[in-house]
Amino acid sequence: MTGLAATANRDRPMLGISMMLVAYLFFSFIDAGAKWLALAGFAALQLAFMRYFAHFVISLLLIARGGFSANRFATSHPGLIVVRGLLLMTSTISNFIAVRYLPLTLTSTILFSAPIITCVLAWPLLGERVGPIRWAAILLGFCGIVIAIRPFDESFHWAVFLSLTAATCFALYSIITRRLSGIVATDTMQFYSGLVGTAALLPFALAEWQSPETASGWIILVGLGIFGWLGHELLTRAHGLAQATVLMPFGYAFIIYLTIWSYFLFDHLPDRWTVTGAVIIVVAGMVIWLRERQLSVQRRAMPPG
Repeated sequence: MTGLAATANRDRPMLGISMMLVAYLFFSFIDAGAKWLALAGFAALQLAFMRYFAHFVISLLLIARGGFSANRFATSHPGLIVVRGLLLMTSTISNFIAVRYLPLTLTSTILFSAPIITCVLAWPLLGERVGPIRWAAILLGFCGIVIAIRPFDESFHWAVFLSLTAATCFALYSIITRRLSGIVATDTMQFYSGLVGTAALLPFALAEWQSPETASGWIILVGLGIFGWLGHELLTRAHGLAQATVLMPFGYAFIIYLTIWSYFLFDHLPDRWTVTGAVIIVVAGMVIWLRERQLSVQRRAMPPG
């Protein structure tokens, strides 16, 4: 694709935003379904396995549609690809265990601290300079996390550490994805994400396997992987239709989706502390986003050389 064609293709922001909103709706299905099945007694490792098994099968069929030659699965960065897959898998397992004990509104709030953690880690890992505005937003975001989890309150639950682990692993996963972007094909990254999760979790899933007793249980179980693949596919396509700086704010729809699921499926609404923490985290994330957008505009305006 030429530069002119690529630019034209990325000039469809409304379609990209729509895909972004649908992608996070699919991701909300995963968390709500995992909580539903976890409360029914299904082990988190079995749920995580199904999340990646269906993802792996779909990715395998797509990447091999031109033939099963070995070079179609080759990558020049196998180490980073595997680490990326392990980080995503660890994030998923941590989140699936956490949703069993915590409200979806709280787990989603903590998970959206990932962009703030990414900003912190981008300095030592990618060498990206973080200025005073973004450091202030980072500190604000961590204040929001403390408010949401209330570490000194009697309602504090140890599972928040799992949610924080999920957010941190996802932040590291995002940093590696940023490094591999434009170097490794998206289909290849999708394939290895499914492969790593499937291979690593298969023994644990077999040891703890529990078959659903209803058709709806099977649909939710298999849907964990299908919605995961669909969500990532739409997310990727959305970024091909609009700039990341345009799309990023709409990811916070995930918190809204899970608030709705939490109310209708589990009869739970967020308390004032979770809402306050979520608002602060969203504000901090938006400050970081606005600053990065401003810096991106400044870099493009600089003369070459």
